[in-house]
Amino acid sequence: QVQLVESGGGLVQAGGSLRLSCAASGRAFSTYAMGWFRQAPGKEREFVAAISWNGGSTYYADSVKGRFTISRDNAKNTLYLKMNNSKPEDTAVYYCAKARGSYSGSPPREYDYWGQGTQVTVSS
Repeated sequence: QVQLVESGGGLVQAGGSLRLSCAASGRAFSTYAMGWFRQAPGKEREFVAAISWNGGSTYYADSVKGRFTISRDNAKNTLYLKMNNSKPEDTAVYYCAKARGSYSGSPPREYDYWGQGTQVTVSS
């Protein structure tokens, strides 16, 4: 079993920054890839970013590329998402997810454990 707990969400003005964290417990965090997804009201859950088991490979959705940075600290069993230059369209509930393997992409089926989410609201 793996437990994932997100934190760091809140209200930020457009153009502002926020850092989300995801604390993981359970099986060895450093052996699997991780990802961030988000879901806005009335929309499907969408991929945001993914990072390989050792942090050496990252992958971003086009909508956040150049603005968001995914990172991880395997010593602390923690995943991060730094959001810079936030836009109102970034408003959503953000979820972290554990991948099935050491590398992962955008399809949700590649992930087997999910956190409960943290709300991010970007005001214009």
